[in-house]
Amino acid sequence: MIVNVAPSSSTNSPATFPVNRSSNIAGLLPNPFIQHCKKMKGSIFSCRKVRGITTGRRRIVGAHVDMKEAEKKRGGEVRIVSIVGEASVSPLKSAPWLDVMLHTAERLKWVDEEFEMIVFSDDFVKSKDETDHVRNELDRADILVVVAVRKEGAVNWIQTNSPSVPNIICFDSSLALKNKLGGSFVETEKRGDIFSSLLPFSQSKKLNESLEIARTVSESWERHNSDDIRFCLLVIINAYITPVSTLKNLRAKGFSTLNCMVTNCGPQILNCLLDPNCRKALQCLNNCSPVDQVCNYRCIASYESKYLEEFSLCVLQKNNCLELDAKIPEKPCVSPMLEFRREKLSTEIAEDLFVGWLGTLEWSWRVVAGQNPAYDQFPCQYQLFYRGKAKGSFWYEPVFQVRTLEGDLVWRRRKYRVKRGKVPGTFHFSVLDNGVVSNEFWTIVDVTDDLSWGLFHYHGAARVAGQSYTGAVLVSPDGQYPAEREKERLVSALDKCGIKEWELFNVDNCSCENAPLGLPEGSSLHSKIEVHGRTHSSV
Repeated sequence: MIVNVAPSSSTNSPATFPVNRSSNIAGLLPNPFIQHCKKMKGSIFSCRKVRGITTGRRRIVGAHVDMKEAEKKRGGEVRIVSIVGEASVSPLKSAPWLDVMLHTAERLKWVDEEFEMIVFSDDFVKSKDETDHVRNELDRADILVVVAVRKEGAVNWIQTNSPSVPNIICFDSSLALKNKLGGSFVETEKRGDIFSSLLPFSQSKKLNESLEIARTVSESWERHNSDDIRFCLLVIINAYITPVSTLKNLRAKGFSTLNCMVTNCGPQILNCLLDPNCRKALQCLNNCSPVDQVCNYRCIASYESKYLEEFSLCVLQKNNCLELDAKIPEKPCVSPMLEFRREKLSTEIAEDLFVGWLGTLEWSWRVVAGQNPAYDQFPCQYQLFYRGKAKGSFWYEPVFQVRTLEGDLVWRRRKYRVKRGKVPGTFHFSVLDNGVVSNEFWTIVDVTDDLSWGLFHYHGAARVAGQSYTGAVLVSPDGQYPAEREKERLVSALDKCGIKEWELFNVDNCSCENAPLGLPEGSSLHSKIEVHGRTHSSV
């Protein structure tokens, strides 16, 4: 299960602006290193070679079933059929499951245009033409995804017409339905739901690998957000059909990782292992899945230290011992707003929109909600944008709260360099965060004339940490959601980002006293626009 960084009574975890994507190194430090490396004289370590890289609770399966043969036959084309219970409701702010899966089909295209998912309501069984259509699609499907299907007629039809589908995953559906991965049924104590307790023993290596995939899929699905729903499908595609470029970093690198670390970073490793906080961070990270970036960052934020930063700087940023790579995603393509207060948007005006309320208030913006489930999890998120002392310099400093794994509530602050993009309203952000460089591309999607709310979209990547991401943050002067009269404009702005309102995580903006705000001496604020007082209730 995903770790809740802040308490919430809702299904979705509370959210704020994504702040630290550069140091998510779960799975990057192999457990064998911690478990089998013994300190010798000076900074020399004796390491016993072990096979693979264990990542905390489980091994992420990097093998692909007959992958080379599959690639020869199919290339990158993938066909998915999803059958969804009519009128079924999801945990994503009660959005209909049909809408969620249709949106997932669109988001799969952001990863690869060859990934095609067709979504049907289970009411298709009432129409002969529709049943023929679904049957034809199943005949050539690589994956069947069944969500909230319980009607006897639909269940019987699926059982009769899906034997040729090599991969079947069922969620919140009839117990009569069975899951299948790589052509083999994945036996569970209960059928109908891939979360059910998996039978613990199998003589078949192939079936054991399928169980590992099933566990990864089930843990991701339980997070109940759009990113992880898509990730479930990508994991199966990557394991059984064709390699997925965004998941290439899940494949173990072997002993070369340990060799690189010990050869190049012996002193940094020794210092980290001798420091209680740094050692706790590494142990914590190795209890995280390499795909659980929330878990990763909570470990980092809980046990920050200069030794952890030095370790990451050497192992990841300088030597890339894990041989990782990630690029800033190109999709979705999001256009910036064109004008503000009836004036064509210039770069100077766009910078002023980022500066926002700073000067009138002690901050530029507070985050109301965010889309990215991995990073939009931190309460009391303040944004500080300002012009620097040097000519043409512009900076962004997020200030946010973290509840550490030991129960302490602490403030954190980061510093990003901001450079103008080619198009007004677009910007390039960069930060050295816990020893790793993260680069992001931001777009100002919309800001109201009275600065009552704004929407900023981002694409980003921490290359040597092997992480890429997209998302958006909704901001206002006091962290309150825009008024109902703004709903149509807000939904339109979100649509430009390929985001549905039900994807947003609301931020916990309570108990935010004593935030470490303030600006460096010599900073300046607005150059073009005027801020005309408060528009929301006092903070």
